[in-house]
Parts: sequence; structure tokens; C-alpha cells
Amino acid sequence: MKLNQLTIKELHKKLKAKEISPFEVATDVLSHVDGVEEDIHAYVSLNNNLLDDSKNVTEIDNPLAGIPIAVKDNMCTKGVLTTCSSEILYNHLPVYDATVVNKLKRQNYVMVGKTNLDEFAMGSSTENSAFKITRNPWNLETVPGGSSGGSAAAVAADMCIAALGSDTGGSIRQPASLCGVVGMKPTYGLVSRYGLVAFASSLDQIGPITKDVTDCAISLQAIAGHDNKDSTSLGVNTPDYRQALSAEVKGLKIGLIEELMVEGIQKEVKELTDHGLNLLEKMGASVGPVSLPHLEYALSAYYIIAPAEASSNLARFDSVRYGLREEAEDMVDTYKKTRAKGFGDEVKRRIMLGTYALSAGYYDAYYGQAQKVRTLIIDDFKKAFEKYDVLVSPTSPTTAFKIGEKATDPLQMYLSDICTIPVNLAGLPAISIPCGVDDKGLPVGFQIIGKHLDESTVIKAAYALEQEIGFKEKPKLLKRD
Repeated sequence: MKLNQLTIKELHKKLKAKEISPFEVATDVLSHVDGVEEDIHAYVSLNNNLLDDSKNVTEIDNPLAGIPIAVKDNMCTKGVLTTCSSEILYNHLPVYDATVVNKLKRQNYVMVGKTNLDEFAMGSSTENSAFKITRNPWNLETVPGGSSGGSAAAVAADMCIAALGSDTGGSIRQPASLCGVVGMKPTYGLVSRYGLVAFASSLDQIGPITKDVTDCAISLQAIAGHDNKDSTSLGVNTPDYRQALSAEVKGLKIGLIEELMVEGIQKEVKELTDHGLNLLEKMGASVGPVSLPHLEYALSAYYIIAPAEASSNLARFDSVRYGLREEAEDMVDTYKKTRAKGFGDEVKRRIMLGTYALSAGYYDAYYGQAQKVRTLIIDDFKKAFEKYDVLVSPTSPTTAFKIGEKATDPLQMYLSDICTIPVNLAGLPAISIPCGVDDKGLPVGFQIIGKHLDESTVIKAAYALEQEIGFKEKPKLLKRD
């Protein structure tokens, strides 16, 4: 087995024992990327200094030292292109690093490159990128999910050892589900958003995408924690999430969300979700149904709140300080021409929706009402957690769909996030782990949702189920030694 196919934990053990070097790991990763990137299109840009950076790692003093990790291209990297997969930022070179990138640098990681995404993280398929469509390594005719599709595809295809993604309405968990890897959205505010190009500021959260739950805990440990540069960062002490890697779930109370197991869920997705619950019961957990009655309004509320915040956040792209600039006779026309050319159709759609929802005479009717629904959903979760330790559901209602299948139908595309959006509205932690494949050989994700700042219980349940399922399937389209 090649080094790029190993996990963080496995590589760290070998690096620590000096059985291998960071340069050898980076070489294997880069060689593999060279072989499959033309089929998968996971990266917007590659780190041309990857091998040199790996040579500079001389001390293996933490689990991420010398580990090749990919970074979603909406996180600022000093002197390295950060485009958000948008024409309007096609040449943007940040002058600072995002806090999460700084934290990884302090861990002596090596960056493989910046991964492709739906433009400004707006999408569920990575078809909205201005530069390329990322393909799912399980079936190159299908999408990898979105918006962190490049990160998820890169991890699934062994084009990096782990990756960072961002999750506004499911953009870590949904692509992790469709690509058969592990993806976690932490509690809102647990991981700093400083240096993350904002989509919807009250929903965005950075998190890890990894090959297994152990690597997820290791990665989360590295990036979590308070940051004075982020006013929404939580001032809490983070536990050692690796201590939660126990296969013991006896006595754990698990609630199955009834509203997320309704008509429209793919047959195999429902069956594998039920199978996962049966395994947890056999391990000693208690399982019961739970109703969150206001979830039926979650999608509607989200698609008012998120576009409204996007409308405000994207107003800063004015063609003056950085990025694309289309010259015109006056400044107003310059703005118009630049934004018309620089933003893609989906981004324009959401800006218009958001601007309308915030406009005079409509604010209370739309944005105000959506925030009230958000409060009701938060209350639903609080009541459910009075009885249960974690809640579960499918991560995505279906497995990966064909490229182009939903591209012309925004409503069908938005429904792809129906199982993940409520978690963002409530600001809770959640993880997706692979729990099997459908009859086409495409992976299915199992979602575990935890209480506010209770990542440890989420990781504990996920690790136990992962061990019991023993998911070993890998994309068959990739050559594996």
C-alpha cells in the first residue's frame, strides 16, 4: 500500500519511528495527484513547493507534522491564490493566513493545494465553480457533492491525507457522504472563521474532512479553540477529542429524527441508516424516535437567511482593492460590469434573493420571520436533547447524482441539503461517516448530531459505529496497490 493511502494516525506512527520521511509521503501524494487530477479536478491550484516544504519538516513532534493536507479555496493563504472558485477573485493573493491555516502551520503540516468548490461555497455539487467541475472518484459521471466537493473528492481519491472544508448548510457533511469519507461540522464558534471568505456569517463553520473518525478527532484538535480575531469565536477550553475514540456506547441514548426519514429518501439510504441504528442498539445504546416539528420549515428559513447574509457579505467585492476589474466610464458602471462578469449565475441568484429579503417593506415579512423559525428549530433541538444524547439521520437523502442532473433546477439542488441545514441553523456539531453503498456502488452517509459543544460524544458514537460497520470500500476507478 502506498503512503498516500494511509491515514494521519498510520503515517504519524511511521514518521515518528523514522521508518519514512515527510518527503517520501509528499512524493507519493504528488505522484498520485499527477496521475488522477486530470480525471477528478479536485484542485484549483497546487502547491509548487510541496516537496521542498516537506524537506523542511525535521521534527515529528505532533500528529500533523509532515502530513500533506489540502485547504478549501475559500480560506486565505498568504501569497497563495485564494479564489473561492470565482472569476471575481481569479488573481487574489491574500496578505495573511486564515487562523486555521496558521494553526496547521504551527503543527508543521504541508499544504498540497487549494481545493475546488462551488463559487463562494454556494452549491451542493461543485458544478458552480467558475473554473472546473470536480468529479466523484466513485463514479466520474457523478458529482462529489458541495460546496466542499474538491476537498471531499481529494480525500476519497487519496490526493491528500486530509482536508479542510467549510459548512454553511451541509457543505462538509454532504460531500463527505457522497464521497464515502468522514466530514465534521463543529459547533458554531468552536473553530475560528478569521480568514474564511464569508458566505453567511451566522452559519459558516470550518471543519475537517478525513479518511476515518480517528483522523477527524486529530484534525479537529489542531484547529479548534478561541481566536481573538473572530468576534464569534467561543471562549471555551477544548477537550482532547482523541480521548473520545472509544468503541463503548453502552447506555448512550440515541434519537432518530422522524422528519428526516420521510418520503423522498432513497431506499438504500433509509435501509443503511436503519442498519446503523440496529448496530448501535446491539452495542448497548438505546434508540428511539424523536420529532422536531419545525424542521419542515428549515429549508425555507435557510434560503432566506443565507442569501440575505451573502448579499451583505458579497457587497465588498467592488473591483477597487483586489480581484477582477472591468473598466467603464464611471465608478457605478465599473461596479456593474465587474460584478456582472465576475459572479456566476448561482451567486447572482442568491444575491438577488438576499437583497430582496432585506429590502424596505420586506425585511420583517421574510428575514424577520425566518429568524423566528430559526429560534423554533433551536428550541426543537433543545427539547430533543433533554431526552437523547445524540440525534441521527441520513446525511444526504440520496447518493451521488449525475453531473448536470439538477443543474437547471435550483429547488431540486437545494433539497440535497435537507438533512444537514437544520444543524447549521441551530449551530450544533454533526458528523457524517460512511455506512455502506447503494446498488450502484455509491457511498451512503450516516449523520450524528450532538449537543452544543459536545463534539466528544459525537466522535465517540461515530467511532464506535465506524468500528462496527468496518467500511472498507474504496473507489474502484482508482488504481490501488
